[in-house]
Amino acid sequence: MISILAQERLLGASLGVILTSVVVFEQRRYIFASISDSTSHPKVREPIFGKKSRSEFAHSWNRTVDQTFGPLIKSLSSRGW
Repeated sequence: MISILAQERLLGASLGVILTSVVVFEQRRYIFASISDSTSHPKVREPIFGKKSRSEFAHSWNRTVDQTFGPLIKSLSSRGW
């Protein structure tokens, strides 16, 4: 009969091998899927701070500044400043 320590080591090793093989298989599948996607129809993603994002941020910023300082500008312009 095999000792408890040897059984625990055998169980740990087999679970480690199973987990490692699952992770490696999933990574290989992800890599092959990304390679086949890029060769069949390339998708160009916009960077996080791309041209569209910057223009949307600038528009939001300008609208916020106008809403915030609009009453102040109206009161100053009514006084002749």
